[in-house]
Amino acid sequence: MTPPVPAADATLIVSNGHAEDLIGAALARELLAARPEPLLALPLVGAGRAYGNVAAVQGPLLNLPSGGFPFGSLNNLRADLRAGLLTTSLRQWWAARSLGPQVNRVVVVGDTYALLVGTLAARAVAGPRGPRLPLTHLQPLVSTHYARGMGVRSHLRELNALGANLFMPWEVALARRARRVYTRDAPSAASLARRGVNASYRGSFAMDILPAPERDLPELPTGRPVLALVPGQRGDADFSLPLMLEAAAHLPEWQAAVAFANDWAALPVPAGWQLTGAGDQTRWLQRGDVRVLVLRGAFAAVARRATMALGTAGTASEQLAGLGVPVIGFPTPGPQYVAGFARRQARLLGRALTVTPADPCEVVRAVRTLFDHPQRLKAAQADGRERIGPPGALRAIAAELDG
Repeated sequence: MTPPVPAADATLIVSNGHAEDLIGAALARELLAARPEPLLALPLVGAGRAYGNVAAVQGPLLNLPSGGFPFGSLNNLRADLRAGLLTTSLRQWWAARSLGPQVNRVVVVGDTYALLVGTLAARAVAGPRGPRLPLTHLQPLVSTHYARGMGVRSHLRELNALGANLFMPWEVALARRARRVYTRDAPSAASLARRGVNASYRGSFAMDILPAPERDLPELPTGRPVLALVPGQRGDADFSLPLMLEAAAHLPEWQAAVAFANDWAALPVPAGWQLTGAGDQTRWLQRGDVRVLVLRGAFAAVARRATMALGTAGTASEQLAGLGVPVIGFPTPGPQYVAGFARRQARLLGRALTVTPADPCEVVRAVRTLFDHPQRLKAAQADGRERIGPPGALRAIAAELDG
């Protein structure tokens, strides 16, 4: 943890999650490109490694077993409480209050909870009528698409995700005090504006943090469609990758490529498969005549070569959809891509995501059904691009912050 940096012109960025840290760090780079300034980061989940050298990380760090999804399931919540969720959160609130007098503005990237912590920092030098520091909120999580077609019973079934499906009254109340709220899509901005929030949409946060292709992939053939396997990185991969590999084994017309985010030691190799090769970034999983490419640190390169994907990930699946790559998903035991999460993501992505039972035969059927019907494939591609939107949000927001 870096000691606080007292500076009258410093910006404090509060974020709460892996993708949120990436967005916050990307925004920090845009701000620094415009003019050098001290930047502080208060990550509420994880170690904040995304901030690297662009912002000084502050406050007590909180590594959660759920990866930031304590309400995804009861098991997630229990594990996070044992990991110190409550006590460390209280210490982070105190850190936010302490940092407020050292900065001249606060930027929040995350959900209602992150907005609450950012408000604590902004009001550390406040009067009775609200924050004296300019407070800006980037809301990359809630979308009006999540509540599409949901009735009361559906909301009750997803009670643990109520605050992720809807802009709750307490979030709206906090958001009204912000200088501006930036949403992930235009319908969400319009919804907040009708409730008295100064809300705007400037583009896709998810696409802004998708880097250029990391490297060339000569291992991928040009004559076969590429099926990206994206098992996620929050523990879901132990369940989903073996199932994806089994499905890929029944799709010989496709070249499957795993975009793996963790170390090789964490790769779940199912019985009957062999991991070959000794490269630091490239290996193969083989079973009989079936060979599946496994790539580390090359998600953006794989995503841009893929025709379709099997995905049990959050932001990565959204980025694939935004590129026009339809995704086939299935629920896992968690911690992230549980059945409720899969249903919510399907409402967000529309026809760009097909959710099947967690069965290799069902996954294979979904891939072939979509690929064999060009009109369905085009509709899925179009839905993904439309729902996620184009990049460019963070550059526009940085310019408006300094405007």
